[in-house]
This record gives sequence, structure tokens and C-alpha cells, in this order.
Amino acid sequence: MIKRLFVSIILVSLVFITEPLRDGRFDKAEAQPSSQPNIVLIYMDDLGYGDASCYGATGLKTPNIDRLAKEGLRFTDGHSAAATCTPSRYALMTGEYAWRKKGTGVLPGDASLIIETGETGGPARVTLPSLLQKAGYQTGVVGKWHLGLGPQGGPDWNGEIKPNPNDLGFGYSFIMAATGDRVPTVYLENRRVVGLDPADPIQVDYNKKIGDWPTGRENPELLKMHPSHGHDMTIVNGVSRIGYMAGGRRALWKDEDMADLYASKAVSFIERNKNKAFFLYFATHDPHVPRLPHPRFAGKSGMGPRGDAIIQADWCVGEILNTLDQLRLARNTLVIFSSDNGPVVDDGYKDDAVEKLGGHKPAGPLRGGKYSNFEAGTRVPFIVRWPGRVKPGVSDALVSQIDLLASFAAFTNQSLGDADAPDSFNVMPALLGKSKAGREHLVEQASVLSLRDGQWKYIEPGRGPKIQRNTNTETGNDPDGQLYSLAGDLGETSNLITKYPDRAKEMAARLQQIRLNNRSRP
Repeated sequence: MIKRLFVSIILVSLVFITEPLRDGRFDKAEAQPSSQPNIVLIYMDDLGYGDASCYGATGLKTPNIDRLAKEGLRFTDGHSAAATCTPSRYALMTGEYAWRKKGTGVLPGDASLIIETGETGGPARVTLPSLLQKAGYQTGVVGKWHLGLGPQGGPDWNGEIKPNPNDLGFGYSFIMAATGDRVPTVYLENRRVVGLDPADPIQVDYNKKIGDWPTGRENPELLKMHPSHGHDMTIVNGVSRIGYMAGGRRALWKDEDMADLYASKAVSFIERNKNKAFFLYFATHDPHVPRLPHPRFAGKSGMGPRGDAIIQADWCVGEILNTLDQLRLARNTLVIFSSDNGPVVDDGYKDDAVEKLGGHKPAGPLRGGKYSNFEAGTRVPFIVRWPGRVKPGVSDALVSQIDLLASFAAFTNQSLGDADAPDSFNVMPALLGKSKAGREHLVEQASVLSLRDGQWKYIEPGRGPKIQRNTNTETGNDPDGQLYSLAGDLGETSNLITKYPDRAKEMAARLQQIRLNNRSRP
């Protein structure tokens, strides 16, 4: 009798320990690191809505991304906050639309940090990592950063780089400053350039040539991948980049090894924190340009380096999932998978991406892509997996990466101040599959702003070309504005602005009100 009573007490205790959630949030008494699920955010770069086989791709196979979709909740209306990288990442980190803040466009590699840390006298910005760090999480970022580094005027590459991600809530960081096609082509671990020889200091300039390193413009014979437009400045590893650089030879990266290194750093972070609650932001570089996948992936897709880079990115996802399995962490880990913006094929290098595209449609059924006001600019793959907690399936709820901050604030029972995360909504019930409803409206950012209101989409009047000359992407610019009903026209083929002028005016007014207000969060 006593033995049976003891077993019953143990079973009740186990149920209590493994049931931390009530309606998408923790009970306050249980908000301890040991009872919190780990969180892994896998963030691709330029991966389009139609680039993964679980989203309809047939020419490419992405078994690890597909595994996430099979075991999790696949969203068909999930969005980045903008159609380019820096503003999307800014919104992801801060919960604020990037268009509200000057200086959040696509940054050069020597830009200063654009998120406030409080070191200059103003208030520190609440960020996704700082929120989770406060909740007891060990926090780390591995991969692409592209939100600036250092104080006003940019970082000192040869000394301590501060402020940086470690000042925004990340306890560990292993990053590239900007993108693979921008200098400096070095890694940073926490506050310093990895492997830097003090006798060979790094110099970076985006306005004039410095040093005597060859450039793509002057020395095309030294290139192993030629630019299609721009990207003709300093050559590193046989590839000419944006910007000029000299010095730091011992610290230079090799593009072909980048995915392996990032994956190994991410795995190491998980292993180090396996007995604690952790948040890992794993931001791959693939399939952004320049696309130089490791030799074991080169030529495997049949679509040239872009397809190979997607296969390589899928392998990275597999490395994360396999590590979680091996450490028996999968059931206690919430994995979110997405991309910073829509796809682009030719984005500056002659890498056969256009010639070998074949029947593959990177945007799937959507119109546009990276840089575009059409849906493919921001509607991206978006998957949530949490075994035993999130029921596998498909959701058409409207959700955005900008909502992660408010959602995880609710998830960890934390309150946000009025100035915090001004455009982030708590959509955690939708993310966990407990509700079919997400946001009611969403502002999409490209060359102009667009407003989603349910299945209606209004694109404000835009100047400029209808086709971006360099990338051959439809911009979605129209001097008269546009209105689409996505419920029956997902490809945005029929502009209804003359048919429903009152709805267009109403949505234009609402967009203007959101623009004028300092926040849209309820």
C-alpha cells in the first residue's frame, strides 16, 4: 500500500513537471529554467516560399526542413517584417517595424549597431534575447548578424568590439558582421575578430580603396566567381565583394567552410547548455550570395550554386535536429524555422542560378521576391515544432516574425512596457496551434508599405521601375496604388483598386494611422 502510494506521488509529480503550459504561457510558480522548454530559432537568408519541398518545391529536396514540417505546424501565411534582411532582423529583435526608425535599411559591413543598448544615455531596447535572458535562458547567436556593430562611426576591428550582440541579451555570439558579399570577411566571437594577428590590422572602407589588395574591377583574372552587377571591389577567396578591405589575412574566412563552421558552433552551444534552458538564434548565410557551398554539396542539386546552397542549409537544419535527438532534448525544445525575406536568383554574381533554375519556382505560387512589395517579398517558410505540445498540421493564421517578442513575453509571464515591442502582437496561441487566428492586420515593408487586413492587401502608390533592373524582380511599384483579394488571387494578378475604391481608401487611411502612431500593439 505504501509502495503504491509512493509510486502515485511520483507519477503526479512527473505530470506536474512536464505540464508547464496553461493556454500558451507558464504558470508563474513554474517559471524556472529547469521547467522551461529550450527555444531554437533557425533563420535562413533569402529562402523563398517555394524553395523547400514541404512548400511545394519538386526540383529540390529538403528532407530536414520537411521533417520539421511533418513533425510541426507549417504556416502558409507566415511573414518576415520586410522584403530585405536588415529591417527584417531589426524587427525580429526589437518588435518594432524598421520603417519607424531611420538608418535601418540594408547596412554596409562597417555600420554601427542600430539597436539601443543604453550605453549612450538613452534607455536600452528590450530585445528578444534580453527578454529570454531575463527569464533565465542561456542565450546565443550563431551566424549572420547584419545589424551593425560598435559605437557611432563603426567598430574598431582590431580591438574590443562594443557594443555588439552581447550587449543586447546574447550571452554568446559567433557571427559575421554583415553578409558574405560585404567586407570585412572575418568572424567575430563575442567581442573580438577570430584569429586576428595584431601585426596585420584590419582596415575597412566603403568609400575609397585602401591598401594594395586586388579588386574584381581591376583584376578579374583572379576571380573564381565573377560579379553580374556591383560586387567588384576587394577580392577575398577568389570572390570580389562590396567594400574595400586590407589586413587581417590570418582571420579571413573561406566561404566553402562557412556552413560547417556555423553548424559546429551551434551544436557546441547546445551541448554546453544541455542541462539548462537555452535560446539559440541560428542565422545561416545560405542561400545568400556569394554561393560557394562545400565541395560535398557542390553540383548536387542540378540547379547550380543556389540550389546547392539550399541543400547545404537543409543539412545545417539536420545537424541541429540530430543534436537535439542525441541529447534527448527534442521533446523539450521549441524549434521555429523561417527566412529573413523572399527569394532572389541573380543577386550580384554569375553563378548559373538563372540558367539552371529550370522549372523550380523559388516563390512558389506567389508574385515577386526579395525587394518586392508583392507577397513573395515577405511571405516566407514558417514552421513551429514542439513534439507533444504542437500538433502537426498546417495553419493559415497570419503571423509575423515581429510577433515573437510579445509572444515570448506572454509565454514567460513577463510584462512589456508601453515603449517596448511597439508592433509585436502576442500570437503564441496561433504559433502553438491552439488558435486558428493570428494577427488581424500586418504592415509589409519593401520600397513602399503595404497593409494586409485579413485576406485583403493594399499596396500604397510607389515610384520607380516595375522591374528591378539588376535582379529582374517585380517591385510591385505602381503610381496609383494596388488592391488585391488574396483569398481568390494569391498570385496578386488582378488589381481591384478601381473596383473597390472605398476599401482601398479605408485601408490607405488605416495604414497612414499606423504610420503616424508610435505603436500598433494593442
